[in-house]
Amino acid sequence: MSYADLSFWLFLALVLLGIAALPLRLRPAWLIAASLGFYAAPDAMRLIWLGGVAGAALVALSLPAARKAVLAALVALLVWAKFADALGLPDPGAPPGLSFYCFTAIALLAEFLRRGESWGAADATLHLVWFPKLLAGPIERPQSLIPQLSALSLRPGLATLGFAFLLSGLVKKLVIADSLAPTVDAAFAIPAHAAPVDLLLACYFFAFQIYCDFSGYADIAIGLSALVGLRLSRNFDRPYLSPTVTEFWSSRWHITLGQWFRDFVYIPLGGSRRGRARQGVNLMVVFLLSGLWHAGLGYGLGWGFVIWGLLNGALVVGESFLPSPQGKLARALWALLTFHLILVTWVFFRAATPADALMILARIGESLGQLPGLIAAFPYTADHKLGIALILALLAVEIATPRPLAERVTAAPLALRWTGFYAGMALLLLMGRWEDTGFIYAGF
Repeated sequence: MSYADLSFWLFLALVLLGIAALPLRLRPAWLIAASLGFYAAPDAMRLIWLGGVAGAALVALSLPAARKAVLAALVALLVWAKFADALGLPDPGAPPGLSFYCFTAIALLAEFLRRGESWGAADATLHLVWFPKLLAGPIERPQSLIPQLSALSLRPGLATLGFAFLLSGLVKKLVIADSLAPTVDAAFAIPAHAAPVDLLLACYFFAFQIYCDFSGYADIAIGLSALVGLRLSRNFDRPYLSPTVTEFWSSRWHITLGQWFRDFVYIPLGGSRRGRARQGVNLMVVFLLSGLWHAGLGYGLGWGFVIWGLLNGALVVGESFLPSPQGKLARALWALLTFHLILVTWVFFRAATPADALMILARIGESLGQLPGLIAAFPYTADHKLGIALILALLAVEIATPRPLAERVTAAPLALRWTGFYAGMALLLLMGRWEDTGFIYAGF
């Protein structure tokens, strides 16, 4: 069910009507049913996967002897789903979102083993299947989300904030990300024949396409959850203003996945407790696993993703030997450098093959001396001009405010608040690309 379809908005109205009409004790069951319906709408077979993961997690919660076995089975399921062809195994045809609800289930069981907390079957099920976060996160922890389930309701203040986040996410996805996509797709499809400026623009555009696509999904998930009284975790914090690659990955980009890898991979490996050399190895293992997680997409091992992960790991390890930038000017200059380092790694993430990525970087590098003239003489299309304008507008907003724009708008006086809402709705109506292009990270 696509957010760009009228059917989704009718479905959402029905969900909210149920929350308003049903007594509190029935609301979790209503949201579980709605979540299962949302996930099964494109293909009812998806419920076999979701039901299997959720059912295994619930069994493990009630049977202590089964917990470690279920954890191992969930990891094995992810490996099979992602690398079946590379391992010579039958393709299971894994559905979208499998990684995210497996990660959620693993966190649920790991937190239970570590903390000894217990949760009711209905609460644990809703935590696992709640539809706004199902396809691409945030990866919520049970101690964050489950306590909120006892007070599901339509609260005007939180609903207003939810509407603002929902609007923000839709603008990021439908106006910005989907407007940048045609330029990215065209240049990356023919790296040997595209002009150097086309390739350069595509690299910059992709960095912002994937950011707005992914953070747009997170904002929509936060917004939809707030409409029924739930607060999800913040998943992005102005990542391209990070002064270091370490900060980019640790606390600004896909924050909940970074926390998941920290708590369930990095710390169990020893973290930073066994000296700098061992810490460097642990960091490289985390980034290698992150690359492998992206790499398994049903067409063998995607080496570009592995290289992307290792490059970022090497940058983080290298930074551990450098002093942190101090002062506004130094942090700004380092942020500019950090962005371009991340930009280079994104080329390996997006290109069809590592050879294509190296070709793109080489062709841009070979033309560096002529780039000022090439950029000035380049025949910019309407898509180029629109994309540049949207990126500059996004950066201006993020530089101007450290808080999410949705929170700033919600806290503004009534007239300013509604001016912001109407401006967002106008952008969606006039510039939104309402084709169902899907979300990039739903594929992982």
